[in-house]
Order: sequence, then C-alpha cells, then structure tokens
Amino acid sequence: MNTTSAPLRLIIAAGGTGGHVLPAIAVIEELKARDIPTDILWIGSHKGVERGIAQSHNVDFVAVQTGKFRRYADLQTVTDAFRIPVGIVQAWFRVRAFKPDIIFSTGGNVSVPTVVSGSRRAPVLTHEQTAQVGIANKIAARFARKFAAAYDETATIARQYHRDVVITGNPVRASLKQGDKAKAIAHFDLDPNMPVLFVTGGARGASPINQRIEKLLPDLLEHIQIVHQTGPSDANEDAERLRSAQTGWPEHLRNRYTVREFFGPELADLYALADLVIGRAGAGTVAELAFLGKPSILIPLPGTWGDEQRKNARVLTNVGGAIALEQDDATPDRLRTEIMDLIEDTASRAGMGAAANGIARPDAAARIVDELLALANN
Repeated sequence: MNTTSAPLRLIIAAGGTGGHVLPAIAVIEELKARDIPTDILWIGSHKGVERGIAQSHNVDFVAVQTGKFRRYADLQTVTDAFRIPVGIVQAWFRVRAFKPDIIFSTGGNVSVPTVVSGSRRAPVLTHEQTAQVGIANKIAARFARKFAAAYDETATIARQYHRDVVITGNPVRASLKQGDKAKAIAHFDLDPNMPVLFVTGGARGASPINQRIEKLLPDLLEHIQIVHQTGPSDANEDAERLRSAQTGWPEHLRNRYTVREFFGPELADLYALADLVIGRAGAGTVAELAFLGKPSILIPLPGTWGDEQRKNARVLTNVGGAIALEQDDATPDRLRTEIMDLIEDTASRAGMGAAANGIARPDAAARIVDELLALANN
C-alpha cells in the first residue's frame, strides 16, 4: 500500500448471513471514523443479505458463484461442486482488476472463492466470529496471512490450522451504541412506563421462536410490550400471519405489539429501549448483546456445524450474562415463566447485562483495522 496519499484498496469477502456481514460493516465504520481514505470492493453471493447491506453503505458490490460445504449427503453437493471453481475464476478476475492492498474475509462459504483466488495478489486477513472454526475458515486458513479470532476458545482451535492467530474479539457496529430510547418509544408508539421485550431470529428470522411467541400472544401483552423481528417473507410467512392475528385483539393489546420482517437504522434505538432480548445464539447476536450489555434468553439453533450456536451461547451463560434454553425445552409455558421472572426482577436483569458487557471487546473493530493496515503496509 502507498502510505502517502493513495487510498487503501480493500476487498471484503463476506456474505450469506448477518453474522458474517455485520463485522465487515463495523470495520468499514472504523475506517471512516479514522478518516482513512479507502476504495472498497465487496465480493459476495447472489442470494445473501450482503448486497443490500453493502449498497446501503455506498460500497461497490459484485457477486460470484459459490457453493455450500457440507458434511452430509445432499444432491445439491453435486451442483455446488461445479459452482465453487466457477466462483474462484470469477473472483480471480475481480481481484485482478481491482488490485487490492488487502483482503478481509469474514468466513462463510461465499468468502472462499475470493480468499483462494486473491491470496497471491494481496495478503488476506480472515476472521472467525463464532466460538467454533467453520469449514470455510479452515480452508481460508491455508491461504490467509493472519487469522483473527473472536474468543480465546476460538483461537485455541484456530492454532491447529494457522500459525499466526490473533484474538481481536468480534467487531460490532459502533453506531449501535448511539441508540436513543426516546426515539424508539416514539417510532414504535409505545408506553414509556411498560417493559419492552425484543424478539429476534436474526436477519433470516427463526420460525420456531416466532411460533412459540405467537402461542403466548396476546396474553403476554397484558404485562409487557413486544417488538418482534420475524425475518423476511422469502424465509417464512410468520409476519403476515401475526399481523392478521393482531387485528383481532383488543386495541390496548394491539398497541403493545410491533411485528416487522427486518429492522434497519432503527435497530440501535430498539436495543436502547429493550429491557430483555430473546433470540438465537448466532455470532452477531451474541456479540451485540455483550457490546450493549443486554440481558437475554438464547435459544441456540440445533444442528449447527461444530455445535457453534451452543458454544456461542455458553460465552454469555458461563458468566451469567444470559439464559440458554434448548429449542425442545423452550416450550411456550417455559418461555413465559423465564420472561416474566426476568421482567419482574430488575436487579437480575441489571446483573445479567453487566455480566454480558464484561466479556465484550469494544475495540474489536479497531484491532482488526490495525491488523489490516499492518498487513497492507508490509
């Protein structure tokens, strides 16, 4: 990299889910906060959430073919076996034309073509957000100059695959700290004197959680207000069904419930307002809860590779920052008990929030930017 006046030419290889995408946004925010001139190209997938997010941050985006790495028999494995080399060739042309100083990969299947094809043209920093090293990052470790890990547990595993591992934490958008509770109350037209539960299944939603909450409505709304993110309509039909059910409730209960497919810029204000959060234990969710010091009830997605969501949840439960329930155990009755016990116990919620915040690494994005700049300048 030319350290005089030329901008840093950065390629981001990230996509698929919010857990892989949002750390890249946090890094972009940190670069802007430092007033570092940058030219950024985001290489992602055709179907992931990354295209819209990149474009909303005025980042140039291109898509390449990618395939899923599976450890089980599936007919799609055959077609994916052809997509992967096609994606590598496509990414090679993109990297060659862009001439990056550095490549930042956040893991996931979509990152592999860019990491494989680009590693001979620029140093690669790959980052693992979860408490488990995924298959894609095991591949990326062979091509990356440096491997960044979110947690001590992750670093221990990563050192089996890479000789240069650094613990940076999981970068979270600094803008989430700028939430305004009063704005959220006005935006969602809520009562400032009633507690608020935020239910989220992540960017793609979680129907099992949505369905359990649905069975508690509208009775739960006699005691609390709920803001509910269901996930987009191409992932599930829960939002439409819940809105339909809402029309049949008494007016005072309808006013206490907000259901949306997705939250954008208002998410920071919503987090500031929320007294309790229910969600999966994806890497992004766990990092945000710790960063913001929010008490939570986590329902890890069963069957994830390497049991990563249970391991992510343990990062918070081990310090008393969250309650984790297996999906089969998270019955509507059990959820109602856990929700009301915490809503009625302000001290417990405060203690959980403080414990969660205690394991946060608020400088994670800054650490990653430092590593990127060091590699680019070397």
